[in-house]
Amino acid sequence: MRQKSLQKGLSVLSVLIVAFCIFCTFSNTYGSGFAIYTQGASTLGQGAATIAHTDDPSAIFWNPALINKLAGTQIQLGTTLIFPSRKFESDLTGETFKTEPDMFYPSTFFVTHKFNENISAGLGVFNPFGLATKWPDDWEGRYIATNSEMRTYNINPVVSYQIIPQLSFAAGLDFLLLDATLEKKINMLFFGIPADGNQKFEGDGTGVGYNLGILFEPHKDISIGASYRSEIKVDIDGDATFDLPSGTPSLISTLFPDTPGNTDITLPPQVHVGIYYKGFDPLTFEVAMRWEGWSSYDQLKIKLDKPVVGSKTSVSKKDWEDTYSVSLGAKYQLNDSVALLAGYLYGGNPIPDKTFEPAIPDANTHLFTVGTSMKHKQFKVDLAYGYQKLQDRNKNNNVGAESSIPGILDARANGKYKSYLHMVGVSLTYTF
Repeated sequence: MRQKSLQKGLSVLSVLIVAFCIFCTFSNTYGSGFAIYTQGASTLGQGAATIAHTDDPSAIFWNPALINKLAGTQIQLGTTLIFPSRKFESDLTGETFKTEPDMFYPSTFFVTHKFNENISAGLGVFNPFGLATKWPDDWEGRYIATNSEMRTYNINPVVSYQIIPQLSFAAGLDFLLLDATLEKKINMLFFGIPADGNQKFEGDGTGVGYNLGILFEPHKDISIGASYRSEIKVDIDGDATFDLPSGTPSLISTLFPDTPGNTDITLPPQVHVGIYYKGFDPLTFEVAMRWEGWSSYDQLKIKLDKPVVGSKTSVSKKDWEDTYSVSLGAKYQLNDSVALLAGYLYGGNPIPDKTFEPAIPDANTHLFTVGTSMKHKQFKVDLAYGYQKLQDRNKNNNVGAESSIPGILDARANGKYKSYLHMVGVSLTYTF
C-alpha cells in the first residue's frame, strides 16, 4: 500500500514542478540584499526561527536534517503574497517619488519521503534569490535604475541520515537557474538631445552549489540545528539593447549598437543556526541566527561584444559586506488540530553607504509575524501574516554622478529612502 501511494505521489511530481515554474515570481523580502526567505507559511509565522524543529517539508530549505522527523510521504505547495511600498524623498528638490505598485508571489514546492527510521529524502523547488524594483521613468534617479528584476529557481534534492537517535545529518545539491533584467535611462543631454534614451540588459544563466544540515538533540526538550548553503557562481549570457529618441542622428546612434554581452554573479553562502525548546509544552519556541556572506558581491561587471560609446565594459562597484540576522519564533498548540504562531526578526543589510543605490534600496529591517497552523486528517494548512519595516536610509554618495551635468542636472538621487512590506503566506501539506 505504501509503495502504491509513493508511485501515485511521484506520478504527479513533474506536473507540480511545471506548475511551480509557471506561477512563481520574485521579490526581495526579509532577507538582506536580494535573498528571499519565504519558504513556508509556518516558518513565516515564526519569524524564520525553524532551524531546529519542523512539522512540514519546508525543512528542505531551512535545515534538511529535520526531514527525518517527518512521517511517510509529504507534499507541500505554498506561496507568499508580497505588497511592497518604497518611497524616495529628494534632498535636491524635496519632491517625492514612489515605486510602481505591484504584488509578488514567490512560491515553493517540497516533497519528502521517509524510507526507514534512518534514511529520508526530499526535493525542493523554490526561489532563493530575487529582486523587483520598478521606479517611474521620469524619477530623479532614472539614470541609475528604472527597472531591476532578477528571478531564480533552485532545484534542491536532499538526503538525510539519522546517525544515532540524537544526531542527524543531511546533504543536498542546488541546481540554480537565473534570469535578470536591468533597465535605466540614458542622459542624451551629453549629445545635445533633450529626451532620454533607454538601456536594457537581459540575461540568464545557471549555477551549481550544495547544502548541508545537522540536528543534535542533547535533551528530550532541547534540539540544536544548523544548516549551510554554499555560494553559487552564475555565468550570465544576455543582450544589451538601446532605444534612442526619434530623430537621433545616425552618427550618435552608431555609438549605441545592440550587442550580446555577459557577466557573472556569485550568490552568497548562508549559515543558519537555531536552538529549540519545548519544555513549556504546549508552548514551544526557538531562537535562530542567520549569516550571509555578501562580501562575495564586490562588483557587477558587464562585458559587451561591441563597444558602446567606445567601451566594451561596464563596471559598477558594490563592495557589499557580510551580514547577520537574529529571530525568535513561538508556537502555542491550542489542541490537536490548531496551533498559533508568532515571531520577530531583526536583520542587518549588506550595502555600505558608499555604494547604496536605488536598484536595491536595502536597509536594516524589523519583521513582525503572526500565523496559525491547522490540521485535518491528512491535510495541514498554514497561514501567516508579516509586516516588515525597513529603517529609513539616506543616500549621500556619488553613485549616478557619471550621468550628472554640473550646474544643469544632478542625477545621483541623493535623499531619503523609505520601505515597508506586507506579506501573506499560505502553505498546504498532504501526508500519505
